[in-house]
Amino acid sequence: MTTTPAASGPPAPGAALHLSDLIRRPITGRGGESIGRLSDVIVRLRGADHPVVTGLVAAVGGRKVFVPIEQVASLEAPGGSGDQLRLTSARLDLRQFDRRDGEVLLRADVLGHRLIDVESAHLIRAGDLELAQRDGAWVVTGVDSHRRRRVLPSRGAEHAFRAWGQFEPLIGHSGTALLRGPFGRVRRLKPAQIADLLEDASKDEETEILGLVHADPELEADVFEELEEDLATRLLGARTDGEIAAVLARMRADDAADAIAELPQRRRQPVLDLLPPGPRAKVLTLMGYNPTSAGGLMAMDFIAVPATASVADAITAVAGAAALQPEALTSVHALDGRGRLCGVARLVTLLQADPAATLTQVCDDDPVRVGTDTDVVDVAVLMSDYNLITVPVVDEHREMLGVITVDDVLEVTLPEDWRRREAAQPPDAHRGEHDPEPGNDAR
Repeated sequence: MTTTPAASGPPAPGAALHLSDLIRRPITGRGGESIGRLSDVIVRLRGADHPVVTGLVAAVGGRKVFVPIEQVASLEAPGGSGDQLRLTSARLDLRQFDRRDGEVLLRADVLGHRLIDVESAHLIRAGDLELAQRDGAWVVTGVDSHRRRRVLPSRGAEHAFRAWGQFEPLIGHSGTALLRGPFGRVRRLKPAQIADLLEDASKDEETEILGLVHADPELEADVFEELEEDLATRLLGARTDGEIAAVLARMRADDAADAIAELPQRRRQPVLDLLPPGPRAKVLTLMGYNPTSAGGLMAMDFIAVPATASVADAITAVAGAAALQPEALTSVHALDGRGRLCGVARLVTLLQADPAATLTQVCDDDPVRVGTDTDVVDVAVLMSDYNLITVPVVDEHREMLGVITVDDVLEVTLPEDWRRREAAQPPDAHRGEHDPEPGNDAR
């Protein structure tokens, strides 16, 4: 391939082009001779930076060939020199274009395809892309999620382009996805938001989204906990027994028990056998209860300290329980020497109490509690009547078995059509979405 230094520079900084205006434009040599038409624009992803244009794909004589960006004399907007893309030389490598790992084709991979709108945690379709010159290079700066009509050259009403940094592309090219690194901008999203994306995604989009979070096993487990039951079962079922066990071992025991119960019968025991001893024992215990009862709903990890402990000791126990779900840390359970529940103290009560006081002096010594066979609706009523965030689960001897948190109760008691409703956005959800990116002046 011969590369000749550019004869003239690109447009002045700040000039912007739309991909839809570039596609199929004629490509000419330095002397104006016809070479072909623009088929695609190649960029390289650069993490948080704008994707940089590295070349073009030109349709020349029935084949697609690579044109390095250094050989492009100008990328002028329509109305320039005959709407043509001029090259500094007509000499091209006419071998069929073969995409390399790390290369993204804006037309084939992005335009008309769905991206993750990280600001709203939704999948949107890219109607057009904006390119501009930054620091001497052409980069992708914006996305228009409105579908554009490609029938007449006249523009009509223009839609505002939103900053590229507010989106995560779903490229569908494994080599490129691996090179861009794990997470991308998906790390900004909560597990429940990623689960919502998966529930709206196509099969290929599912694969790519899961690939983004797979490098963080804890995040992956949190996402599976938030998925609808049928989808979680399908996605887990496509994995090996070892891969399933690796995810379930990091999930809460009650969610892991539900997931195993939904697997085909022939796969349950092999997956259970691959779980570490601790999680396996908890899962087997929970699988022995009716899933619509308090026993089937409870988590077996909770904060418990001796009833004789000081308030300061109880607070220290909460501070050191980083592995527990935050909802379970709102209450501390006082136990006697035989593991029987003596009382419950809310975390706010402990924070407001004398650190030297004993737990028995500040806790509720007759707390609301339920047995393992209590119906989940009855649990919900109790939590509502007594304004509780958690409810302890005990046996007939009042020995502490587990704890139920309000989020678990809501998950199983809300009607299906309420649970899947579109979440209300906060009043500042779109604040500044059309503002210039930090550090860049508005054009």
